Amino acid sequence: MATLSILEGRVIDPASNLDSVTNVHIADGKILAIGTPPTDFSAEQQINAKNQIVCPGLIDLSVRLREPGAEHKGTILSETRAAAANGITTVCCPPDTNPVIDTPAVAELIQKRAAEAGMAKVLPLAAMTQALKGEHLAEIGILKEAGCIGVSNVLPITNTQVLRHAYAYAANCEMTVFLHPIEPWLSKGCIHEGTISTRLGLSGIPETAETIEVARDLLLIEMTGVRAHFCRLSTARAVSMIKEAQAKGLPVTADVSAHHLFLTDKDINNYNSQCHVSPPLRSHDDKTGLREGLLQGNINTISSDHQPHEADAKLSPFAMTASGISALDTLLPLCLRFAEEMQIDLTTALGYVTHKPAQILGISAGTLAIDCTADLCIFDPNSHWTLTPDNMQSLGHNSPFLNSEFKG
Repeated sequence: MATLSILEGRVIDPASNLDSVTNVHIADGKILAIGTPPTDFSAEQQINAKNQIVCPGLIDLSVRLREPGAEHKGTILSETRAAAANGITTVCCPPDTNPVIDTPAVAELIQKRAAEAGMAKVLPLAAMTQALKGEHLAEIGILKEAGCIGVSNVLPITNTQVLRHAYAYAANCEMTVFLHPIEPWLSKGCIHEGTISTRLGLSGIPETAETIEVARDLLLIEMTGVRAHFCRLSTARAVSMIKEAQAKGLPVTADVSAHHLFLTDKDINNYNSQCHVSPPLRSHDDKTGLREGLLQGNINTISSDHQPHEADAKLSPFAMTASGISALDTLLPLCLRFAEEMQIDLTTALGYVTHKPAQILGISAGTLAIDCTADLCIFDPNSHWTLTPDNMQSLGHNSPFLNSEFKG
């Protein structure tokens, strides 16, 4: 494999707290040296990264690839290419494909097609129960052998006994459970329950739809000892519950979607279907709580929660539109905006999308350490650009940030 030197870039590696203008040298797909190369090293290719930032490739904990089952919205090739074009080198694929990732055959198919695409790496999450129906456990141990990085419910599991056994099974297999805290009976709406939902005449989803499930999950985590990650928290109350659990020593982590750090239910305004997401955009206080949770370390990572849709999926009346945002194109720019607004350094901000998600997944990525895989992102932190359908890399152009200006 070719040798490569990336010269004069501002190299930021949150895992080692490195922030320095220096050189990165790569051989055989691994980081060989930072700074001065070995005397016998000769670079076959050089990249001048002056005035650019060189950091580990981003890791995204939730990317719907839409394949298999919904290739009209996106494919493994199109979405991993979009990820790579946006500096994201590793993505987690939730199990709600069609067919569901509940057999080794589906897990292996996704990994095979991702390898053939040759873009971002894809780590599938296994379904916790067969067909995600919440009735019978999937073969978690076999799915781990087939390359699944963790197990997830995605859809609510109402039977607490099934959930308990799933956690115990995952703990026995040393698999992290990725939890979407959604109480099904309280989640029948399409927007956060509050003054905005009342004014717009849309059915609301109260904060307790999230917090009731977080409470049940935490009690079962304590009971079974399973390592758990809470996906896409949306309420300040849930963040405080996670904080208490972490203080007690429970093995729990959490993430937030980039859009929940910037948007609230007020952005739905005139029934803007691009803001129809699940969990819903919450109140200003919730947004503040999520931001504080990140800064305090109770929320560990930022994910895109990428869900590409065809244009027609967002054209019906608000409640009937498909939920989700095409978000690969805005993950890094929104992280940079978060750093600017909250006045935190880039090392901290980039840590939310590099080594911290790698720690949750238990993979040796998200770092520029010597001998680690050379997955890198190089970007211009000062370039100003506007998000348009023409420059979006994903097949899905469904984004509330269209026509917004970004840096980086």
